[in-house]
Amino acid sequence: MTTSTQVLGGITVPNTAAITAAISYARAHSDDMTYNHIMRSFLFGHCIATKLPHLKNFDSEAHAVAAILHDLGWDSTGELISKDKRFEVDGANAARDFLRSLNAKGGESWDERRLQLVWDAIALHTTASVVAHKEPECVACWLGIVADFAGPDHSPEGSLTWAEYDGIVKEYPRLKMITGIKEILCGFCRSKPETTYDNFVGVVGQRYIEGFSLEGQGFPDLMEACPLPDSF
Repeated sequence: MTTSTQVLGGITVPNTAAITAAISYARAHSDDMTYNHIMRSFLFGHCIATKLPHLKNFDSEAHAVAAILHDLGWDSTGELISKDKRFEVDGANAARDFLRSLNAKGGESWDERRLQLVWDAIALHTTASVVAHKEPECVACWLGIVADFAGPDHSPEGSLTWAEYDGIVKEYPRLKMITGIKEILCGFCRSKPETTYDNFVGVVGQRYIEGFSLEGQGFPDLMEACPLPDSF
């Protein structure tokens, strides 16, 4: 059981070696805008989860690590970005590798279940129709990220207050987040478009990049192209 705590953005959260290491790792692989976004998402999600009965028994350390590392797929150094995977999968893989490296150093004990929790929370954080039905740690991660885009008025059951929101944003300013994220996602549409057709990234590209199209890439196109007859 986690007993040590720290205060970030006016919010009391767990203080563990893994969380400290995750913050340091995220800082090393994030620009200022992304770093502030992931820290706000972590703190928003913690506030929300602690107030909702169906989430309050969540593994707060696993949630913290997942939220802090959820955008490693945007890695500003480029080291963690693949040429052929969705950014969410890049982030999930990098987070799992990071936790396994902590295990290898002997200072942590992340079993396969907790590793999978973190992986799922990150890989599914943009897939609302799926992650909403996952474990509390995954749901908390997703809700915290949503809160950073939608604000506290959209938090379930008023679980994130404006006072909490304002205190967190004061410590971790938004730094033109929407403009920055548009640039990152459009960058993926240009550099590895094949990873953007089955998620919302392609929709962003279609709206903001002249000539970018999802035509011919969806499931209906796959069905139409199927060479097999409907009956044998």
